[in-house]
Amino acid sequence: MKVDNAKVGDADSIRRMINRFADKGDILPRALSEIYENIRDFFVVRNEGEVVACAALHISWLDLAEIRALAVDEKNQNQRIGSSLVQACLDEAKALGIPTVFCLTSEPAFFEKHGFKLVDKAELPRKVWGECYRCPKFPDCDEVALIYHV
Repeated sequence: MKVDNAKVGDADSIRRMINRFADKGDILPRALSEIYENIRDFFVVRNEGEVVACAALHISWLDLAEIRALAVDEKNQNQRIGSSLVQACLDEAKALGIPTVFCLTSEPAFFEKHGFKLVDKAELPRKVWGECYRCPKFPDCDEVALIYHV
């Protein structure tokens, strides 16, 4: 399975996948309109035409982007698909000239395997906290911040 740029026709599949994980409290939910508006941020992996994984690289500022909405269908986990998506995001950041990529996660070990380093959330610009109010865990966040220097 290979990583591709998402197409508008993938938006509903991306939304369903993200929101399945959001229902478990693993990631933030995404509205279909938000996915369409940000479809260029998304990478997908398809199996026989069906989206089985996704991730987005969202640009926050001149020198900063976030990996968000990383989700791999349960039946397709433990096949390095998530790792391939993270690498695609890091490659895209490099191609765009973005020197720092961050993520907020409750699974830091996964990102540490890819070279991310734990940082204090206070080190990130306030702008990155714009979505926190949508999180059901707000203000009692259980996620940690990690950064990767491209």
